[in-house]
Parts: sequence; structure tokens; C-alpha cells
Amino acid sequence: MDGELKDRILVSSLNVGDDWFEFPGTAGLPSNGTYIIDTTGAAAIINGYATDVSPYPQRMASFYRGMVKPPYSIVNNRLWLDALFVRDYHGTDTTVFTTGSSKNGLSPADWVGTIQSVPDKNEILDMMMHVRRQGPNLTDSLWLFGGLSIENTTGDRYFDFELYQTDINYDRASQRFYGYGPDAGHTSWKFDAAGNVIGPGDVIFSASYQSGGLTGIEARIWVDRSALSITPVAFTWGGQFDGATTTSQYGYASVVPNTAGIFYTGLENSKSTWAGPFRLVRGDNSVVDDYLGGQFMEFSVNMTKLGLDPATFIGGNVCGSPFNRLVVKTRASQSFTAALKDFVAPTDLFLAPRVNILADAPILCATQAVSNITVQNPSNASVYSWTTTDGHITGSTTGTSVTVDAPGTYIVTQRLSAGCNPYAADTLSIVYDASCTVLEKTITSFKGAVSGKQALLNWTTDINNGIEYFDVEKSLDGKNFSTIGSVPAHPSNGADANYSFTDDISLLKMPFVYYRLKIKMTAKAIIYSTIVKLNLPIRFGDALLFPNPATDNVRLAMSSDKIQELKMLVYDFTGSLIENKTFSLRQGTNIFSIDTGRWKPGAYMVQLVTQNQTIHKKLIIQAQGPVK
Repeated sequence: MDGELKDRILVSSLNVGDDWFEFPGTAGLPSNGTYIIDTTGAAAIINGYATDVSPYPQRMASFYRGMVKPPYSIVNNRLWLDALFVRDYHGTDTTVFTTGSSKNGLSPADWVGTIQSVPDKNEILDMMMHVRRQGPNLTDSLWLFGGLSIENTTGDRYFDFELYQTDINYDRASQRFYGYGPDAGHTSWKFDAAGNVIGPGDVIFSASYQSGGLTGIEARIWVDRSALSITPVAFTWGGQFDGATTTSQYGYASVVPNTAGIFYTGLENSKSTWAGPFRLVRGDNSVVDDYLGGQFMEFSVNMTKLGLDPATFIGGNVCGSPFNRLVVKTRASQSFTAALKDFVAPTDLFLAPRVNILADAPILCATQAVSNITVQNPSNASVYSWTTTDGHITGSTTGTSVTVDAPGTYIVTQRLSAGCNPYAADTLSIVYDASCTVLEKTITSFKGAVSGKQALLNWTTDINNGIEYFDVEKSLDGKNFSTIGSVPAHPSNGADANYSFTDDISLLKMPFVYYRLKIKMTAKAIIYSTIVKLNLPIRFGDALLFPNPATDNVRLAMSSDKIQELKMLVYDFTGSLIENKTFSLRQGTNIFSIDTGRWKPGAYMVQLVTQNQTIHKKLIIQAQGPVK
């Protein structure tokens, strides 16, 4: 932590540590430092700010970016769990607490949002968060890093990073919070009689920056008041307890480490410093390159030392995430029960990519005895194990790829780390065709392009005089292909020939389409080409949900003509709101992954809302089989 956002730079001098962003001009510096936040679309955002005019809709809008690496990635021998950057709403803020009505200790059900400006000492500009382990293992020390910029640079500032176990969310239309916990709006920590933690709950870190620096961080956990009579094993009660009232059953109790020494560090930038590749939008909607001195604050907390690490709990899941969502708030004063002011709406965390596999030879032939099956989206922290119900795997059954030499069904199971329970699985079938064969360089070129409502395929071969015909096969998932047309070989004695094929894609409701060639040779052999993947345009004003029906994961694809916010509301068949998410659309095609593993099978209505339109889509969730 250095009070700056530049990787490998410490107050304009060389530093080899990690940081939030890659600083321009640091190429060639030592490589054992890296940046954390994904900067995709930064140039487009800056260009949008440059052309934005009063009342500055783009400058006032919020957006967020995740970690530059997939969650649960090992980087520089550390396990990066997740990270987040959020630009809060500016000017007339749409995520602000109603004056005096909302306080820590109250249930989020009683918090009330509004749209208004906030005092500059409370106005959040940007927020950052990063959670990682000190080493590559799930038992190494767990660290939480937070960063916050506030408009005011001289006054005392107070804020909270609140960590939730539930999928809490904020609905800007009703200006209320939903999805909060069962214990007076939170999730309470549970202990056995000996003081061991048997169930984690919500956590809050309250920070105070006074006199130009961090003066303290108070850690609190949500508990039943009766738990204060228990002597915890992992930490010590700090003596403070605040709920909705002085007699509340549930509230936030302060905790301190059992071992000597501080559990946190923090500082603010002592002088003007670079604000990052997204620049900085001030409270008056001006766009600047640098933070003023004292405008950016950082802190870190060792959650293991504090006793709040899930890996240390009895019966805890060392592979589980320490929390699900984060809410950042500012307070009117140092008091924990002071009125809440500005907030950054709840955001998702720890959504690791779910495994997806493809085979280089989905059909085994008389002369093609093996096929390699490979994970298409590997995470270097995940462990992949392979099984088959009726086939045969040669060699190792762990890793990101396997070699098989028999037809059958092959299953890969993903664990986020060694010793974890299964996180995701994918299945692929290999078939056998006794009449087929595979020859090298049969197809010297196979390409495709999209033109309007058509896919244009072109290929060349250097053994034309040995080919009878080509079957063109199409797939929507890259795994299951069907024949859509046949092209006879050109009557020629020459070896070289060029071919083309046109496919109508106007009715496809997918962002991708895959093609391959099945080549019938005159010698009664069958040859398969490589696979061509084409990106399909998504017209403005429309959106795609795929696959549909889905099981535990669905992807949302949507095009946008500008940078803007997308709100997704999901209703079940009774009309109840079961999901409320906000995405940041960049200009062009956007694809988001949505975890539907906890949704019940059935029909859902998905409402997608942008600045200028509302789109409704029907989504079917099917029951998913057990992970094997």
C-alpha cells in the first residue's frame, strides 16, 4: 500500500509491488509486479467524457470493472480471489441515503435511498477492493485491500466497507434494499459452546481518516447479543455493540485480534497522484487526470490475524468465498451510529469462470485413434479431474487437457483449489465412424465472415481430384454439429480448388455460430476440417440469453451504441423479483455471465432496462443433474 494507483511505482520511484492499475510508461520495469483491475474500455469511456455535454449523463453515470485475472487465479505466487473497481454516481447522485434515516445497526430493510447531492466530505468518487491470500494456498493469510476517493481533501472522513453473506441488492426504482440476511436484516455469526466459529456472518470495517491520515479501523461482526457471553476462540470482543436500538437482539459487535500487533494498515496520498486510466470525474463533473493530495485513501486488513478467515473455522469451507457482496458507505461522523450519507450499491464478487471443454477430434476414425479434450477457459488455481462412463483416458486424469483413445462420454470436474468440493462440471461425447479418416493439410484454408444476414464460408484444398463432395456442418455450441448443405467437388483434374458456401443466419438468436466441413473422399474415406467460429452481430434494441433453456449458468449478450448502465430484473412465474443486477455496457457487443445455479427450475421473465429502452425476454431454467 502506497497511496497511489500505479503498479511498480512508489511516489514516482521504482517499486516492485502490485497495484490497482498499470501506469503508462512502466514497460520494461521488473516484471514481479502487476496491476489488478481490468481496464477494458478505458479509451471509449474517456472519449465519451470528452464529448459529453451538460447535464453530463455519461460523467454522472456509474460503471464497474472486475479483476484483470479470473477469480481464484494464482499471480506472483499469491491466490487472487477477486477485485473490483466502481465509479460511483456523480453530481445529482442516485445512490444516496435519505438524510438522517439510515444508520449502521439498522436492517437494510429500513434503509431508504434517494436522489440528491451530498456534502463533499461524504461524496464517493471511486471505490476499489481486492481480496487475496498471501501465498498460493487456501490456508495462507487472507488480506482485504480497500481504496476510496472522496471529493473533499481536507475535512475528516469516515466510511464503511460492509461485507455480506447474502446477495443483497439495491433497487433504484423503489429506492430500497432487498436480499438482505435473516437476522434483523443481516446474517449473524454462529458459535458453539466452546467459542469456535461454526457459521460466518456479515462483517463491517469502519475507517476514520483524520489529520491527513488513517487514525483507525474498527472491525465488527453481526451477532446475537447472547453471543457476547461466549468467549471466542479466534478473536476477542472489543466491547462495543450497536443494533437498531439500545435493546436490540442483533447488532454489530467490535472484535480485536487475540495476538499482539495491528491487524490493519492505511494511508492517503500525500500529494497529487495519477487517478488511473479511467481518469477522475469530480463532484462538479469536471474530468481530471490526477487526485488532489489527500483525496485517495487506502487500507488493508489481515482477516486471518483478526480471526475472520473462513479457512480457520470449524466446519468452515476453506474453498468458499469469505463473503458474497460488498456495500461501501460514508458516515456523517466518527460515531459508528452516525447517519449514513453516500453509498456504492452492492456488487457481486467471487464468480469464478465455470469450466468449458472442447475436443480437437470429436469423431474417432480408423486412422484417427486419439482425441485431445481441452479446457477452453482454464484458471490456474483450479484443479480439473477427468472421468468417463464408457470411454478410455490415456495417461493422467488431471489437468487442463486429457487424451482419449475410445468413443464415450467424458466428464471434467472443476474444483477451485485442491481439496475443495466440486464447483462446476462439463461433459463431452466422442463418437466413432469406421469410414472416416484424417489427412494432414487436406484443407489448406478454411475461413468465414458475416455479411448482413449471411455467413460466408470459403475454403481451399490441394487434393481436389480425390474429393467427392463436402458436407457443411453447423453448431451453436461448438460441440453438436448438424449438416446444413452439400457442395460437390469441382470436376477438375487439378489438385488445387477454391470453394464457397453461404448460410442464412437471420433467425439465429446466439452471439456465435460454428462451422466445419465433412469431406467425402473418392476413396470412401471421411475427413473433418477444423472448426470456424463466427461472431454474430446483435442488433441494437435487442438482447440474447443463451443457452435457453439453461441450467446453472446463462449468458446475456447485448449491443450498445454508447457507454451506459444496464439494469436486469428477473421475475419468477408468481411475479416475485428474484434477481436484481446492474451491468456497465460499453460501446459495441457486451457479454455477461449470470449464475443461475440457485434458481429453481421453471419459467422466468427477464427485464432489461437502459436509458432509452426496456427489453423483455423469457428464460427457462431446467433441473440440473448432480456433479459427478
